[in-house]
Formats: sequence, C-alpha cells, structure tokens
Amino acid sequence: MLGVGTGWNPDEFAAVGVPVRERGARTDDHLAAARALWTRRPADFDGPFTTLRAANLGVPPVTAGGPPVWVGGHSDAALRRVLRYGDGWYGTGADAAEVTDVRRRLRDLAGTDDADRLTLASAVFLTPPGVPAVVPPPGRPLGGEAPTAAGVADDLGRLAEAGLTVCTLWLPVAAGHLEEAMEWVAAEVVPRLT
Repeated sequence: MLGVGTGWNPDEFAAVGVPVRERGARTDDHLAAARALWTRRPADFDGPFTTLRAANLGVPPVTAGGPPVWVGGHSDAALRRVLRYGDGWYGTGADAAEVTDVRRRLRDLAGTDDADRLTLASAVFLTPPGVPAVVPPPGRPLGGEAPTAAGVADDLGRLAEAGLTVCTLWLPVAAGHLEEAMEWVAAEVVPRLT
C-alpha cells in the first residue's frame, strides 16, 4: 500500500525550493510516473515535472499494476486525484458525517460505480480511560472526551454505516502505556464489534 497526500505546510515546500502552489500538479505527475514504472518495462514517461526514458524498477511490484494507492485530502482536487490514481481515500479523524460527505462527493464527481470501487479509510484517535495522553488528539477522539468501550464501538459502527471500511488507530499515549492501551481495546472494545 502507498499512502499519498500533497502536503499543506508552506514551510516544508520552501525548505526544498518547491512552490506550494505546484503541490497538486507535482503529486499527479509523480503518481502517473509511478504507474508507468509499475506497469511498463522499460517505462517511458513525459510529465510536466518528470521524464523517464527506458526506466526500470529493480524489483517489480508484487501486485500487478503496482500497490494499492490511498490518497488523502478533502478538497475537490484531492477527491479527483483519488478517482484518477487511487484505490482508496484516506482521511484523518473523520467522523461518520464526513465519511458520508466524502462518499457523496466522490459519487458526484465520478458516478456511483467508479466511486464505489474505492476503499474509504481514516485514522481514528483514542485515548483509553485511565491511560494518560502525551499530546491531545488532533481531532475528535473515538467515544468522545471520556470514552467508554460502548461509546467507541458505537462510533466505529457509525463510521462503518457511513461507508468506512478500514480505520487505523492512533493512540496519543507514551510508549510505556501502549501495551495497556492496546489491552483495553482488545478486551473492552473488540468484543463489542460485529
């Protein structure tokens, strides 16, 4: 799997001398170049930022056509990128309303069949009860500010009903508390999931 986002921080682009306004075009170009490398041996490619002549990868991808690509972002440009190059959309801290909105917007941009082929995924945030957070989560945590196993399971159920099929769990806890946090998820939340 390859996760892709255009970035958002102008300082990062300035540090490498790339205009931030080119980030979308550069991402599209690099994704198209990667597809060429994954599907043709040797690969020739002419893009606005990338040129390849008789290029070969040392080791071809295990998956024909390349690895699944998940594209992040919420703008229409990002969602069009998902449809052009992606196998899935990846959000950060998405709630059920946002997943529903992204799904609707993808369908509006592409039609139901093309949009429905995509995996919808998101990072979700959780600080289990009794486990101290090292940093505050950058979005609404699963189960709210005082999560219970039932509240976390309910939130996950709403995400699934909205169309989310994969979530990654972000635990903003110190490494010394990670085992305790994971044990709580395994013992208290997982049994409530169907």
